[in-house]
Amino acid sequence: MVDKLVPGGSVGDELLEGIKGLLQSGSFAKAEQQLLDVVAVEPDHEEGLYMLAVCQRYLKKYSAALSNLDRLKGLVADHSRGHQETGHVFRAMNKADAALNAYSRATQINPALFASFRAQIEILSATGRDSFTGPLKQQLASLESLPKVLVVVMDLIAHGKLVKAEQLCKEFMQKVPRHIEGMRLLADIGNRLGVLEDAEFLLESALEFSPESTQVRIDYIQVLRKRQKHEEALMQAKILLEKDPKNPQFQSVFAIESMQSGDYDTALEAFDSVLAIIPEDPVTLTSRGHALKTRGQTDEAIDSYRRAIKKYPGHGEAYYSLANLKLFSFSDEELATMEVQQINLGISHMSRVYLNFALGKAYEDKGLFEKSFEHYERGNAFKKAQSRYKSKELTDEFHAQVEVFDESFVAVNVGAGCDAPDPIFIVGLPRSGSTLLEQILASHSQVDGTMELPNMLSLAQKLRRGERMSATNHYPAVLKTLESEKFEEFGETFIKETRVHRGSAPFFIDKMPNNFRHIGLINLMLPNAKIIDARRHPMGCCFSGFKQLFAEGQEFTYGLDEVGTYYKDYVDLMDHWDKVLPGKVLRVQYEDVVADLDTQVRRILDYCGLDFEESCISFYENERSVRTPSSEQVRQPIYQDGVEQWKNFDEFLDPLKEALGPVLDRYPI
Repeated sequence: MVDKLVPGGSVGDELLEGIKGLLQSGSFAKAEQQLLDVVAVEPDHEEGLYMLAVCQRYLKKYSAALSNLDRLKGLVADHSRGHQETGHVFRAMNKADAALNAYSRATQINPALFASFRAQIEILSATGRDSFTGPLKQQLASLESLPKVLVVVMDLIAHGKLVKAEQLCKEFMQKVPRHIEGMRLLADIGNRLGVLEDAEFLLESALEFSPESTQVRIDYIQVLRKRQKHEEALMQAKILLEKDPKNPQFQSVFAIESMQSGDYDTALEAFDSVLAIIPEDPVTLTSRGHALKTRGQTDEAIDSYRRAIKKYPGHGEAYYSLANLKLFSFSDEELATMEVQQINLGISHMSRVYLNFALGKAYEDKGLFEKSFEHYERGNAFKKAQSRYKSKELTDEFHAQVEVFDESFVAVNVGAGCDAPDPIFIVGLPRSGSTLLEQILASHSQVDGTMELPNMLSLAQKLRRGERMSATNHYPAVLKTLESEKFEEFGETFIKETRVHRGSAPFFIDKMPNNFRHIGLINLMLPNAKIIDARRHPMGCCFSGFKQLFAEGQEFTYGLDEVGTYYKDYVDLMDHWDKVLPGKVLRVQYEDVVADLDTQVRRILDYCGLDFEESCISFYENERSVRTPSSEQVRQPIYQDGVEQWKNFDEFLDPLKEALGPVLDRYPI
């Protein structure tokens, strides 16, 4: 068999087709032996591991099958058929609840899996839980009624094959332009690609054609939230709630949108209404905890998270939410419960991620740094398995910025753009002290604090895609083809669209850290905007990012090599901006702010053209809502405890040091 492998150790398509033939003919023992040879040559061969597990299930080698499925899901956490096969194995072992959990996860990832829906219905019916089958039967019936091509599109989306999915879906929509599910799927592709403007338009249109569609309205609300159109999202949530005021799902959507709009009293009332219908629902209690935390009611938030855990000890998000309260420490009893739950086969993949990050924090607090690092590393590995992030792609994007924004291009466009001086951009890496700088500036009477605004990233994405969602990357090269009037239009649109997040102050902050990638574009469209680069020691910044589980994005943090490479690339790009835009960016070192707050505050205000105000020194008294992981810290006076925490883990961080390379020797930069 080994001689049939492709030279160089890779597995040929012809061999795999032959093995599939053996499976179809029921020759499982022979197929298993060939697949064992395949994975011996290529241990990370996804298709080989999947087919091997199928063979072993038929051969009743259940432990071996589960072991190979664990390996597969370690490589691709969202391998939908891997989760479905896990369900098949557990079902064969008569472990009904574990099978249900696996099938449920499979359909969450890939709603085109007929077998997983049918299996859930059959298990629930066989175990006397027919009352739970209604929604599943409805979903299955809806799936069976779809045109086959849209089922294929759903499957392609689940496998991340978005270009092919978009092509097929658009071909179908040209024939049936008002097909609601087709519009939803095309919007989903746009959402996943970050083309939120197109996704919003598609869902808005679908809602006009089918105003009674609950799912379309919920999808529309989610896209509006992503675009930070919170007032519009709240209005749609109110329409949903008016249809059925007692529906807990609609109440929950309304609560979340109220929270996003800053109306925490209404949000908390709505969460309490949900809890009156579904007592001690863990998801609702966790969301309620988030609202309390953001409002600064830490003790009440802790109580809400703990109630969620009491109701369901496997609810990983509640543990992580507690860990993310930087001044909180777990009890020994809570620590023991987390250890039990993180190896519980019945919990979801994401709960396992949450639990490992929480355990990392718990052991770090106890000074058990080796054990802490093991869990941080494991949590990141689980999360990385869900990601398609590749460092090289982003490195290439940074290099493209350097190539486009050379000195001649910058010189030709001096004077272009909108002359509004309103925005103050705070850029850099996450965990670099940017929230602290935001809180300092937002404490000034002339500056409105907002949030991490998506507008620049959305514009870059729009320029990137050209005429198609998933077309060739046109950005930043496309900027050289535009007339200078276009840059003025971009700037005016930015000022107009961000107005909704502002108060009455003449200046406002956009704290989206990733905007450092787009400083060239910012300068073209808003030449009078201020830009502050929040920078922190590379080891402290990178390791802090590595041990922080972000709600979304920041996928470069899920590996020491990846985060180190990203930091190095960031420094290289900022060096370029300093060269072609001298004096444009103010660099603020986090350690300097901690060491001498007064001097750095005056330096920042002077750069922004603002008079000194004592309130910027006592920034921690500002009661504005802060939604980042640093929300607690910026409500405290400056303290130095966190500056060199990474040194506790120094012996484990060689991959990070290697990735950073010469950047380590340059700091402060």
